[in-house]
Amino acid sequence: MRVVVQRVKFSSVTVNGEIIGQIGRGLNLLVGISPNDTDQEIEWMARKCLDLRLFPGDTEAKKWSKSVTDIQGDLLVVSQFTLYGDCRKGRRPSFSNSAAPEIAENIYNRFVERLKKSGLSVATGKFGAMMNVNTVIGYAR
Repeated sequence: MRVVVQRVKFSSVTVNGEIIGQIGRGLNLLVGISPNDTDQEIEWMARKCLDLRLFPGDTEAKKWSKSVTDIQGDLLVVSQFTLYGDCRKGRRPSFSNSAAPEIAENIYNRFVERLKKSGLSVATGKFGAMMNVNTVIGYAR
């Protein structure tokens, strides 16, 4: 499992011109699934995303002292199979290290469910759809 974690002020995902998920201050998570991912990887990655200290504390000296859990932020989780793209050979990426859609969707859904157990607000994209993700990066205290 690979996850690109992005701290955001706002993020939304649109499918066919319709916003299907959006969040305020929190994390945008682009998630790639490998065919070898297990419940152990799901648990480890969920904990890592929830516990990473990416948000500022109360003073300038504590720039990176709070997690998304600490600030009760939001999560937007978007499937992104291209995170396993291999561009080392030729001019087209190989996606042979990405899980097949029927395997990846199940693992992705289990990852989302694990994140929801945190009690934070969790929004998602639509697995396998052509999605547009809009983000406003940064943070507000």
